[in-house]
Amino acid sequence: MDTRCRRVCLFGGSFDPVHAGHLHIAAAAKEKCGLDELIFLPAARSPFKQEQNTLFTDEQRLELLQLAAKDYSWARVSALDLELPPPSWSWRLVEHYHHTFPRAELYWLMGTDQWQQLHRWARYDYLCRHLHFIVYHRGEAPQPREGVHATFISGNHSASSTAIRLALQTGSDLPADWLPPAVEQRALDILARRSGN
Repeated sequence: MDTRCRRVCLFGGSFDPVHAGHLHIAAAAKEKCGLDELIFLPAARSPFKQEQNTLFTDEQRLELLQLAAKDYSWARVSALDLELPPPSWSWRLVEHYHHTFPRAELYWLMGTDQWQQLHRWARYDYLCRHLHFIVYHRGEAPQPREGVHATFISGNHSASSTAIRLALQTGSDLPADWLPPAVEQRALDILARRSGN
């Protein structure tokens, strides 16, 4: 009988739009840490940004994430952060899921850039007390933080949100493995409707 705690991972980000790199990272985290569930949490606005200028609206980013996640039985999408008043404080999400899954082990999936800024996050000590961080990196692994539980996973998916947004807006071709087909088609439909084509 498996007596370990349920492992639930939170994956926040702008997801503007979600792409195959995000899904690759999520799958790598699930395999490495034996996750039972991963929750994608599109962010309303980062506390480190004055405003969040996204190509897709909150509702559209949510819809594209739901399309991307539907083929992964262990993944789901939550609008929680979009429903809370901005900015996007990670501790509020952790607090919510800590109460939702009181017996679960909570993880937070992030990239190296976020890991390096973690000490600036609001309620840093609270986050470190309640989370096990999964840090995705390309190349050399980042430095551990004293007293912080973390697992480092490496990979090198080439998808870029910036390049994808530019290609979608200009009609340029994208590498075939950068966007799930359903996400790409829906994103193009949204932008075409917006431009009146």
